[in-house]
Amino acid sequence: MSEAPQIEVDVLVEAAPWGSLAGVEALVVRAVTAACAGALTEYEIDIDGAEIAVKLTDDATIRALNREWRGKDYATNVLSFPTPEVARAGGDPHLGDIAIAYETLVREAEAEGKPLADHLAHLAVHGTLHLLGYDHEVAEEAEEMEAMERRVLADLAIADPYADTEPLITP
Repeated sequence: MSEAPQIEVDVLVEAAPWGSLAGVEALVVRAVTAACAGALTEYEIDIDGAEIAVKLTDDATIRALNREWRGKDYATNVLSFPTPEVARAGGDPHLGDIAIAYETLVREAEAEGKPLADHLAHLAVHGTLHLLGYDHEVAEEAEEMEAMERRVLADLAIADPYADTEPLITP
């Protein structure tokens, strides 16, 4: 993995259930930092001194955010809100905000037989990659994003979250 960039990660624990996960703030900071370092291995981007805010919230709050910002009236696991390019070009060090919903995280981790901390790290990495310009709206972009997630999570000693899924692009 590349040398970790110097970034500021602010973690806001907004929903009480997050307190049941030991070391949750440190885990999120580690995952976000690893995602930034992983992206630096592929792209020449300058994110030293950048800031990312992560809100650990609940399904009700993320549902309201999803409805307001995406027009989708349901809870989801993670949302990312990148800072507009014009603000970044103007020198704003804030890369954006990430919100992660506790209840959805728990349901998914249990359904997929994954440790809760590993799934949280995956969602933090996923959200961070969105802030850095990765997306998964088309198959090729999704494959690139998933490959980066796999590399970053492997560097964190976390199992491949896509190991039991079908590949997005078939040879």
